[in-house]
Amino acid sequence: MNECVFCNIINGNIPSYKIYEDEDFISFLDIAPATKGHVLIVPKKHMENLIDMDDELLKKVLILSKKIVKALKKVYSFNDFNIIQNNGELSGQTVNHFHLHIIPRYGKTELGLWTPHEKDESVNNDYALKIKNELN
Repeated sequence: MNECVFCNIINGNIPSYKIYEDEDFISFLDIAPATKGHVLIVPKKHMENLIDMDDELLKKVLILSKKIVKALKKVYSFNDFNIIQNNGELSGQTVNHFHLHIIPRYGKTELGLWTPHEKDESVNNDYALKIKNELN
C-alpha cells in the first residue's frame, strides 16, 4: 500500500497534525478542511471501505468519534457537527482507505450535502419491502 496516502501517514512517511493514536486508529486534522476543526479517523489496517471493516472495529470507530467530538467541542466551541463516511468514487471517497470525517458546523452555509429528489410512494414502498426481505 505504498501509494495509499493514509498508510503513508500511519507509517510516518507523510507528516500530519495527529490528535489521537491507539493500536487500531490514528486521527488527525484534515489538510483540506471543510470547516475549522475537520478531523479524520483512519484505521491503521488498510481497508478500502465500510464493507471491509469488521464489526468490532466499526463499534470502536463510533466510540472514538464520540470521544474526539467532545474534545473538539471544547477546543473549537461549536454545537453541531457532521460525521461523514464515503464509500467509493461516486460517493466522494477520494482516498481508498476507510476514513470517517468529523466536521464541526458553525453555520448553515458551509456544506451542501443533499439535493432533495422527488419521491414516488409506490416505488419507495416496493424498494422498502425488497430491502426488508434482504435484511431478514
